[in-house]
Amino acid sequence: MTPLAALLLRRIAATGPISLADYMADCLLHPEHGYYTTRDPFGAGGDFITAPEISQMFGELLGLCLAQSWLDQGAPAAVTLAELGPGRGTLMADVLRATARVPGFHAAARVCLVEASPTLRGVQRATLGTHPVQWFDRAEDLPEAPLYLLANEFFDALPIRQFTRQGDAWAETLVGARDGSLCFGRSVPAPIAALAHRMADTAEGDIVELCPAASAIMQAIHVRVSAYGGLALIVDYGSWRSRGDTFQALKSHKFTDPLAKPGEADLTAHVDFEVLAQDAPAYAYTSQGALLTGLGVHARAAQLAQRLSGEALVRHEAATHRLTAAQEMGNLFKALAVLPAGCPLPAGFS
Repeated sequence: MTPLAALLLRRIAATGPISLADYMADCLLHPEHGYYTTRDPFGAGGDFITAPEISQMFGELLGLCLAQSWLDQGAPAAVTLAELGPGRGTLMADVLRATARVPGFHAAARVCLVEASPTLRGVQRATLGTHPVQWFDRAEDLPEAPLYLLANEFFDALPIRQFTRQGDAWAETLVGARDGSLCFGRSVPAPIAALAHRMADTAEGDIVELCPAASAIMQAIHVRVSAYGGLALIVDYGSWRSRGDTFQALKSHKFTDPLAKPGEADLTAHVDFEVLAQDAPAYAYTSQGALLTGLGVHARAAQLAQRLSGEALVRHEAATHRLTAAQEMGNLFKALAVLPAGCPLPAGFS
């Protein structure tokens, strides 16, 4: 039993079953035993690998997309270049390298990273070297200025609440205890105001997930982009409208029981992009594969391939395929652009 499991069992014994959101929050961000607060989980030696770790092309192309939008919006003199959940800092490092030759962009950009983990902040500092960086605990605290923002595999790790439709009501998934171990259960069915609109497209037994934390974060992004300009690019796995049980745990690059070792496995759920786009001043939506293809990933891949041979070339070609192919990340992962009303669509979305 992990230390966090013991704590959770004592809590449940004292106050009763907890929501899936509370369980995820403790598992991921508990100050002593949380998954993200105690380790670096990224890369081949961790529990999962993200697109920036697969290929430098991912960060290069997204960074140039942001820089092009900055130019299209008149190259404002002072902007926020931000990333939510920056991992090891690999994505931002690739962005900064690719945009270094865009005249005036680095001089205008104040790099801001939204990161809750002290461990990962240290890794990010090492990755980004001497480049000036400011860290924030929340997206809501980012400067009130034109915002050029990236969020790659950030929203999937936010705590969710999960509901199963029963008649005209919803039973919430809870985490309780049985025979000294954690177990799943459900609440007594009740009407849920936030799910009233889902009565029209769900049936008995259907599961719908909500992510309360995402709404406040997106509201902060929408306000800044609407008031000051900019572009937010959000890339994650999910779909336009959530349905089904997508809650999962990953450890050592394999799926595992999400209740087995709390605090020692990554917990995620698919992102509902329809919710993220609500109240946006303007938005565009596509697949990761279509976005990268539109940004010229295959031309960039061919350019990089000229300097490679043997096993390095094989890995490079495999990485390009993994990022873009429909049967790999290309279709499972989606991309949302939030931009000012009346602004031309960003590169890759048209």
